Amino acid sequence: MSIKRIIAIAKKEFIHIRRDRRSLILSFMIPIVLLILFGYALSLNVKNIPTTILNYDNGKYSREFISSFSQSGYFTVNDYIYNYDQLEENILSGKSMVAIVIPPDFSKSLAAGKDVQVQTIIDGSSTNKASIANGYIEGITRSFYSNITADKNIIGEIGTPLDPYIRIWFNPELESKNFIIPGIIAIILMMIASLLTSQVISREWENGTMEQLIVSPIRPLELILGKIIPYFVIGIFDMAVIVIFGRLLFNIPIKGSTILLFILSSLFLFGALSLGIAISIVTKTQVLSYQMAMLLSFLPSYILSGLVFPISSMPKIIQYISYLVPAKYFITILRGIFLKGSGFMILSMEILYLIIFAIIVFIVANLRFIKKLTQ
Repeated sequence: MSIKRIIAIAKKEFIHIRRDRRSLILSFMIPIVLLILFGYALSLNVKNIPTTILNYDNGKYSREFISSFSQSGYFTVNDYIYNYDQLEENILSGKSMVAIVIPPDFSKSLAAGKDVQVQTIIDGSSTNKASIANGYIEGITRSFYSNITADKNIIGEIGTPLDPYIRIWFNPELESKNFIIPGIIAIILMMIASLLTSQVISREWENGTMEQLIVSPIRPLELILGKIIPYFVIGIFDMAVIVIFGRLLFNIPIKGSTILLFILSSLFLFGALSLGIAISIVTKTQVLSYQMAMLLSFLPSYILSGLVFPISSMPKIIQYISYLVPAKYFITILRGIFLKGSGFMILSMEILYLIIFAIIVFIVANLRFIKKLTQ
């Protein structure tokens, strides 16, 4: 293997990238645009849930109970009604997603230490939002009831309900952006790397320049490495841009080692670039290369990596398939470094998977290229 020949191929590819200004601009702009879009638009926090209140009590504690919802930030009381028919109309029309019915003698029953049931109606047409809203309601209700029962001067001999002391580690504010943004980094790197390199070899075939490379003394391994290097540099630059923007725009913490973050990102990036090269070798046409790159990189990384959809909720066969998705392991690494400050030993298993992925894909690309040349 000749380092000079690899550098020569890399220079040739850098020249092509410099001439193709549209692709160069896109390679720098797409990560920023995707980060901003995903970071702001893709949020698992549900806030300002439109809520209807039907208060049959109108006592002190019922008003405080309603206030605990409106001040939480999760619910916005948009209508106070006086009959059940209007409640049904608000839910059916979509004016409100949640309706809370406070029974008569709510305040008196609480003061007397009696059990009180509050009816809550949730629009379940959006399953995810409904389940999240249900969790919010349970949490606010428990907190309110705990505060009431703690006031011994007002309430007599009332038993204190089960009130677990809950501590949330690594993301105490439960901000979805704190675990979404690190995951987005994996998706962006996989997509950018595989899409950029998926057309590298196929472009040579379409432009008729592959024959010149074949008759030259350049070996397949040298050609592949030379093609990967320029896009590896671009990928690392994109990674730095994403990390900086994630820190500045979304205030994402980086509790672990930044050096380890970039080393492992380089490992993942090399595997993604090798995958794009392998796709380009197999297809020979740029259009087909692009389509296959989307199918084999972006879609599995987005759907089967655990970024948005929990893998544990998927059918068993899909769960087994997800083990083949490298973004799954890289997202675990990113969240570990960003949120937990995890080191090499804790992430060793995920790192091993990425090493295996990078080696296998690179070897496959090299072998497929040799086979193409000998056909």
